[in-house]
Amino acid sequence: MVLCAAGAEAAGTPIPHGTLELVAENQWSAGGHDFNLGLHFQLEKGWHIYWVNPGDSGEPPRVKWQLPAGLAAGAIEWPTPRRLGTPNIVDFGYEDDVTLIVPMHAEAGLSSKESEQLGAEVKVLVCREICIPGKAQLSLSLPIKSQASAPDARTSNLFAAARKSLPQTAPRSWRFSVNDAKDSFVLSANIGRQGTQAVFFPLVESQISNAAPQKLSPVATGFRLTLRKSDQLRNPIPRLKGVLVLSGNRSYLIDVPLSNPGEAKNTPGTGIYAAQFLEEGR
Repeated sequence: MVLCAAGAEAAGTPIPHGTLELVAENQWSAGGHDFNLGLHFQLEKGWHIYWVNPGDSGEPPRVKWQLPAGLAAGAIEWPTPRRLGTPNIVDFGYEDDVTLIVPMHAEAGLSSKESEQLGAEVKVLVCREICIPGKAQLSLSLPIKSQASAPDARTSNLFAAARKSLPQTAPRSWRFSVNDAKDSFVLSANIGRQGTQAVFFPLVESQISNAAPQKLSPVATGFRLTLRKSDQLRNPIPRLKGVLVLSGNRSYLIDVPLSNPGEAKNTPGTGIYAAQFLEEGR
């Protein structure tokens, strides 16, 4: 599939039970000005793909880029996932449609050209009751100009929706701590009254039991969330990283050092840039 940024929109490339399209946020690229590409998945009802931590089964999409000299791809920015699967097996992923944003770095010496070809080979696992592996070879023709680019109106809605679904940096006033309580981790959040729901998605596999209930205990300053350890966890972990989803589907990146009971440390709610944060878990 070839999508020309200056031409008509093209249909997505078929993948098992869906389509995949490589799209650009801007009409062209310019040397020294970074820009964004997107991997836009559209899936048939009931089928899903996976988050960077797929949960109890599956694997996330893998991308091998073919880029001209002067362009380099950054880490994928992963939207907040959903819990999928059965009561005994829980996966983390996306249904319906989702756009994975990929930051691109353009070197200052990038030469102006009528167009440059950008390519990506994507391997993806699409699942429902069964899983089907798929592979798509994508390409996009993007002009290279000397002046700063302008947004492409045809793709602006896709990128706006994708950014809306990205987990945010937690407010600096929030405080978190994590205690190791033998068979569980207890995440304490000093965030004031932020609703009565909280779900944690771990960045790293095999740290918590994905299917176990996450027990929420409200306290005056926020809540405590008890996360049962995974049976596959063999060694102590230094930090708990992941995405915390609160009432109203508000999601935040957290990265909290562990402490033993009686040694709790309040860590400010300062997050890490989404792509860097999630890349560490791969």
